Amino acid sequence: MDSSIQARLNDIRLFLCDVDGILTNATVFVGGEGEFKQFSILDGLGFKILRREGIKVGWISNRPSPATTRRAEELKIDFLHQQTGSKIEAARKIMEITGLEAFQTCYMGDDIIDVGLLRAVGVAFTVSNAREEAKAASHYVTAASGGHGAVREVVEIILKARNRWDQIVEEYAIHGA
Repeated sequence: MDSSIQARLNDIRLFLCDVDGILTNATVFVGGEGEFKQFSILDGLGFKILRREGIKVGWISNRPSPATTRRAEELKIDFLHQQTGSKIEAARKIMEITGLEAFQTCYMGDDIIDVGLLRAVGVAFTVSNAREEAKAASHYVTAASGGHGAVREVVEIILKARNRWDQIVEEYAIHGA
């Protein structure tokens, strides 16, 4: 990651991401009792750390899902938007609520529906198994694939750029959660 992107990471106050393909491996299991999704515990702790560091977190999905709602509630995600429509408009509403601007926002998305928002934020991230168009619109492509700790990878990148990661690791080593 080049130095200009590293510098922009210091401005990030809002972390937004897609759900299916970023927090999951883009697979949904549908059966008689509903649907099931697999979320990474690594990502979950990453969100808790971001929130503890004063960074607001939001999930934007065009696919309403009880599994997503439940996971967002467990992690105390600040904003959950699950409606068909413009992801750019959803992000604008969240930025308006928070009083933050696009340069203070990062977004992780993996498909063509995410390209507009990837282009609109201060720093854009995607996963290794993303569509090529999402990769082209992103400043950084994670080594991890969606649903396998990619969010946590980005969280560490943000906090290392702020020289906070080593202190956070020490705090967890001494005090645990």
